[in-house]
Amino acid sequence: MAAPIALHLEFGGGAELLFGGVKDHQVTLPSQSQPWDMKRLLVWIRANMLKERPELFVQGHTVRPGILVLINDADWELMGELTYELQDQDNVVFISTLHGG
Repeated sequence: MAAPIALHLEFGGGAELLFGGVKDHQVTLPSQSQPWDMKRLLVWIRANMLKERPELFVQGHTVRPGILVLINDADWELMGELTYELQDQDNVVFISTLHGG
């Protein structure tokens, strides 16, 4: 069983508008049978945090094109994208490049 994980999530470049205008979030993901990865995080964000217009943030099982994702200040493409296994205290940043980000 995967233990709960504390994360810092940040939304910028206009993406924060989809989350009630709040840029910084401290969240704790609950324990579950499988490890938390980015794919599961996106599902959790959509279900628990996204306030409006999910189509502007997620597309299918990933983020919409035009949203830059950083994990601990590194491009998520270097970290394995959706398969990256989240660690306690990770910092995940989502920046919309379509809104001047």
